[in-house]
Amino acid sequence: MNYALTPAKQAYLDITGSDEKFPVRRIYCIGKNYTAHVIEMGGVVERDPPVIFQKPNDAIVRNGGEIPYPVFTNNLHYEGEMVVALKSGGHHIATKDASSHIFGYAVGLDMTRRDHQANALELGLPWEVTKAFDRSAPVGPVTRVEDCGVLTSGTIRLSVNGKTKQEADMSLMIWKTDEIIAKLSEQYELKAGDIIMTGTPAGVGAVVSGDVIDVHVDGLEDLRVTIGGPAA
Repeated sequence: MNYALTPAKQAYLDITGSDEKFPVRRIYCIGKNYTAHVIEMGGVVERDPPVIFQKPNDAIVRNGGEIPYPVFTNNLHYEGEMVVALKSGGHHIATKDASSHIFGYAVGLDMTRRDHQANALELGLPWEVTKAFDRSAPVGPVTRVEDCGVLTSGTIRLSVNGKTKQEADMSLMIWKTDEIIAKLSEQYELKAGDIIMTGTPAGVGAVVSGDVIDVHVDGLEDLRVTIGGPAA
């Protein structure tokens, strides 16, 4: 192919125990998926259709990376999440078949410009400026489902500078992983290389330059990132 410009590099994630890489196509995110987090954000707990948004795949930050403190915010928040990586997809995937499309799982962070999210919610504006900014999607190595099994429960925990800020069990998700895959496939054709951030528990909060964030999910490789100085 004779491109007029040099194509962007393929976004990828490391794979635990392998020198192979997982190519990332799209990043789907699910909001308001833990009851306690919905309450802390002032929402009403209802089993409405999942809140869906996306991040660009070049927002990936791999384990050990640094996130420059982003422009256009004074209130940068962490949201620790379990991430699902897909090996296949399609339209209208049945809930009972959803797990057959899973390649593996990883630990992730949905970094959020909270001040702009509050403004967007108040005015009914899109969330893109809130969620889809540069380096807003740190994700650790993918553990193959053959090595960890299908994850339906287990502790998710986030700490900042060694102090625990979030801790819950994944079984408390309002929409379970197989249901999320099925619901996404109603609106999108899911494909191999898609990853899904499945939502965050209560305890979200702000970070500043110099902070170190550690995220743990039982059975998966931990994620650590550092908040750097202001982005250029």
